[in-house]
Amino acid sequence: MQSLQEKASQWSGVSNADALAIDATNLFEKLGLQAFINLSTNFYNRVYEDEEEEWFRLIFANSKKEEAIQNQYEFFVQRMGGPQLYSQRKGHPALIGRHKPFPVTHKAAERWLHHMQQALDSTTEIDNESKTTMMNFFRHTAFFLVAGDELKNQHQKMPCKNCKNPKHAAASDST
Repeated sequence: MQSLQEKASQWSGVSNADALAIDATNLFEKLGLQAFINLSTNFYNRVYEDEEEEWFRLIFANSKKEEAIQNQYEFFVQRMGGPQLYSQRKGHPALIGRHKPFPVTHKAAERWLHHMQQALDSTTEIDNESKTTMMNFFRHTAFFLVAGDELKNQHQKMPCKNCKNPKHAAASDST
């Protein structure tokens, strides 16, 4: 069975090594806090104004844009070498768990990446080399979440190991 990382590499077209190249340079020190705030603001402005794919915009309908921006830039800052802002406020990132309520499909990942690429392109404080490194990480991570979502869905469809009647076999997270 393929690991989530292997599936992410296969589906994203980004090797694990290229995805983890994000750790080779401290992008927080290189770019500064404001670049991450601007990137996340650019991204969520695009998401909340997405008129082409209403289904994608609706995924975020129950989230406040300002909170989504803060969650994202704090996670990026933390992941890319800065202070542990996200963990201090929200606890461990646990990306698969935090995205569990959302439909994390291949189509949703591609739409997310579309908006992130546009946001990166319009964030002038980020140099091209950093944009490439970040996009490799984002692409791999997006499909890591898809793999995690598919695994979660497989577990929900599995019969309960303690149930005698398959009609009443509801999957549990511990299966």
